Amino acid sequence: MCGYDKRAAIQRRRRISEKALFAISVIGGAAGMLAGMLLVRHKTRHWQFMVFVPLLIIAHVVIIVVWLL
Repeated sequence: MCGYDKRAAIQRRRRISEKALFAISVIGGAAGMLAGMLLVRHKTRHWQFMVFVPLLIIAHVVIIVVWLL
């Protein structure tokens, strides 16, 4: 998603909204979002993404651990 959005930004095409990127992170895509952010250097200047995406990863791990116990 980050790679697509970054390419769309460079080519001045329609982009994925930040709300949609956050929504995908919340429903389980936070690890992929963080990997994409770091690999293509997309949204790394936005403090909201740099703070909340790692927090979502931690929350997802805690939920999975609690669910497995």
